[in-house]
Amino acid sequence: MTGFICLDKPIDITSFSAVGIVKRAVGEKKAGHTGTLDPLATGVLPVALGGATRFIELFNTHDKAYEATIQLGMTTDTLDITGEVMSKTESHVTKERLLEVLEGFRGNIRQVPPMYSALKKDGVRLYELARRGEEIEREERDITIYSLTLDDFDEENQSFKISVECSAGTYIRSLSDDIGRVMGCGATLTVLRRTKALGFTVADCVTEDELKKLADEGRVGEILISVEKAMKYDTVTVTDNQAKRFRNGGYLEAVRIKTKLKPGSYYKVCSHSGEFAGIGEVSSDGDRLNVKRVYMGDLNNG
Repeated sequence: MTGFICLDKPIDITSFSAVGIVKRAVGEKKAGHTGTLDPLATGVLPVALGGATRFIELFNTHDKAYEATIQLGMTTDTLDITGEVMSKTESHVTKERLLEVLEGFRGNIRQVPPMYSALKKDGVRLYELARRGEEIEREERDITIYSLTLDDFDEENQSFKISVECSAGTYIRSLSDDIGRVMGCGATLTVLRRTKALGFTVADCVTEDELKKLADEGRVGEILISVEKAMKYDTVTVTDNQAKRFRNGGYLEAVRIKTKLKPGSYYKVCSHSGEFAGIGEVSSDGDRLNVKRVYMGDLNNG
């Protein structure tokens, strides 16, 4: 089976375990997720199956969107509610002050990744170091917060809910912690739901129960997203012979496929008969469409 299934990841399991749910349901041995979600988080987790795993790195959009609930007046070692409480402070933040602070987190900002993350230092995951009580210096990274909306504010309980659209590499736990630092009272993430990833949304997702039901009924094909559909690139249509050449690893000359190509860009390559052959990368001079990734899913299951 080759394609993508978007799972609405349940709470309190790792992304690795979530992939296992999909593998067992559909009976596919080869699978991988396209971006880690913390056990606390729910929501969009695209899972690649079979030959689709070879295309994960070629997604042309890595922006994500989240809904998050944040508690003011408390900090933890993991920056979320699952961690050990480090401090508690009486908080009296007003909605006006909160809106003022949130304004400073929109646009291009710098962020320090949390210790409890899957990033590596000398081959070791940071969360493994953190669990050993070690903390290392992490470099700030450039991220972009495209939109940050205050959806709800409970002034009495000093908690609020936000919607965030952001670039890849953004940690909502760190965003929460940074907001709390500016407020002067601390903050910790209590609820996190990813609503968009790699161009997929919650509307594309199935729950674990829905997936199992469809699998039992032999209807998984109804929710399987093809590699061709998942890759959001422009399409170059070629002859069947040219598609065969491409599948065999041969480049295509722009003059022969009668298409003006943008240098350095990726394109989906499809034959006149409608078969998806793979992803091509245009040479720097725009004269050739080189093979980036061949798709063989329809021929030999990836």
